[in-house]
Amino acid sequence: MFGDQKDHVKYSFLNYDGFEKYHMKPEYATQKQVENYFTWQQDNEHNRWLKRQLFSLISNVILFEEEGSQGKQFHFRFGMNTTDSFKSLDAGTQHQLNELYVNYFFRRQDNFWMQQAMQKLPALKRETNMLVCGEDLGLVPGCVPEVMRQLCILSLEIQRMPKDPKREFFHPADAPYLSVITPSTHDMSTIRGWWEEDRNRTQRFYNDDLGQWRNAPYFCDAWVNKAIVVQHLYSPAMWCIFQLQDILGINRKIRRPDPHEERINVPANPKHYWRYRMHLTLEDLIKEEAFNKEVAAFIKESGRA
Repeated sequence: MFGDQKDHVKYSFLNYDGFEKYHMKPEYATQKQVENYFTWQQDNEHNRWLKRQLFSLISNVILFEEEGSQGKQFHFRFGMNTTDSFKSLDAGTQHQLNELYVNYFFRRQDNFWMQQAMQKLPALKRETNMLVCGEDLGLVPGCVPEVMRQLCILSLEIQRMPKDPKREFFHPADAPYLSVITPSTHDMSTIRGWWEEDRNRTQRFYNDDLGQWRNAPYFCDAWVNKAIVVQHLYSPAMWCIFQLQDILGINRKIRRPDPHEERINVPANPKHYWRYRMHLTLEDLIKEEAFNKEVAAFIKESGRA
């Protein structure tokens, strides 16, 4: 992990126990402590790399011991199969741990989650006349779809995050009526930003989901952005909601020049703050009559007026 820096790391951050094992020194036992240490060091590429490696070393854990159990009870670390510790185990042990892991997170507690949901969510619905939408994305308990169906809670459908693991993209035309559909959220890149992230993936989307031939444009042209917005408007979903940036992106004249300045939040980066601001005033936007009429026409023609 540390290359020619290994001796420096051993001396500075680790204690040797005499039995071919090392432990983090108490003052660097947590990522927070390591973070605090580096706030006092020079901010350069080497120190940023060293901090990342120490973070990785500290998080290289499969199980957490239950306090007071004297080494007899443990909790799984989420994502334990991605750690180097897990990857270094023999195939048999990996299989056994995986079975326990899947049972722990996805089977053992499912009935409990469903019981809790059926007690709490109806009470929540009774207290408001608003429609309730569930953020049922990513890793969710297996009971979630059935609970949402029984309580008529709208699902969230995002084109780049299909719930079917066999599909690379979700098509807006396949959205259920009781859903909210959107091409991007505040925690994701906008349409234009995403277009430049992975050239191969963009090409597959361009051919397979937009039905276009030839090579995809390198940048997200206004007509491409427009085609994706219109796709969503014609979805059968009850609600179709857009980030402002994705709406402005359909017009080459008024959209922000740099698409990477459109993003609101990067969840993986704690230092990325919500600093996005609209680059037009409302007064200027009202004057864009051609743009406003075009958006109004799309809404009306799709039956959402």
